Amino acid sequence: MRRLILLRHAKSDWPDGVADPERPLAPRGRSAAPRIGAYIAREQLVADRVLVSPARRTRETWDLVAAQLPPIKVVASEPRIYDASAARLLSVLRDQPREAHSVMLVGHNPGLEDIAHLLAAGGPPPHLAKMAEKFPTGSLAVIDLPIDDWSAIVPESGRLDRFVTPRDLPGSD
Repeated sequence: MRRLILLRHAKSDWPDGVADPERPLAPRGRSAAPRIGAYIAREQLVADRVLVSPARRTRETWDLVAAQLPPIKVVASEPRIYDASAARLLSVLRDQPREAHSVMLVGHNPGLEDIAHLLAAGGPPPHLAKMAEKFPTGSLAVIDLPIDDWSAIVPESGRLDRFVTPRDLPGSD
């Protein structure tokens, strides 16, 4: 069994003249990310391996989330996550080592939303419906996959364990 944790970056700002990869978090994002991190810690959803898009908003999100967690075995910047399609994210996942039982991707939409829908063939109907409605900034999707090796991941093979947004958590804006 493998577990995939998808974390969309928290709410970002859109400052004039700033290139997309360098967009920072907005105040709302800086507030939401630690709450998501505390939820991850409380629910023991800490991944063996975390892959973070190199965009500033994903790095800032991860830094705020990670401050709430115990040390992670492997945290790496993964350029293939930035502006990635579901197909590219599937390729990233298939490249993960067998010893990583749980992997977190910290990235962007539409790629994260698309890969979540591509993989999650079942799960609690309220969580599936909520995820189908919208995958907002700061959202967390946890998908369990009945595989022994990441190279075996295929569409519609997973079960959505949960889908959580920052608004679901105490202290939301």
